[in-house]
Amino acid sequence: MATEALKSTAVTNADATPIVKSSQLELGGSVRAAFATLEAAGGDAGSTYRFIRLPARARVTRVEYASDDQGIGATLNVGLYDVEDEAVEDADFFASALDVATAAVARTDITYESAIIAAENAGKALWEQLGLADNVDNKSKEFDIYVTSAGAAITGTVSLWVEYVLPE
Repeated sequence: MATEALKSTAVTNADATPIVKSSQLELGGSVRAAFATLEAAGGDAGSTYRFIRLPARARVTRVEYASDDQGIGATLNVGLYDVEDEAVEDADFFASALDVATAAVARTDITYESAIIAAENAGKALWEQLGLADNVDNKSKEFDIYVTSAGAAITGTVSLWVEYVLPE
């Protein structure tokens, strides 16, 4: 097998003469972080808990989750809720069937737990990852990151941390 010396598109573009402007993610943006916590009070399985609102143009770089032991049989999905349409966009976009029944969960990265986000799409805006049309309406849309209890009711503290980039 031969040795490779490869460059990403960002490095190739930076080496070009003249320099070629790359995508907005490669050009930068404002890195932001959000945190939210709530106390689930034993709602039935299927209950939803909305945590953090993001614009559709956000490029999510990290989602972390922590919780108390939520009780026997409890699992959680972490997804996106369309604020404007008042509807679930993708129930397990970030995480699917997280086991929260056996013990408290320490702060854990769940950004790609569900494997819905393909590696080549990780740097794209939410609207792009969701396959929405490239128009102003979708770029101004907002989504709540939310948790759905599955399998059983949950009771206790649930927290989410989100890091994201807003393009300049």
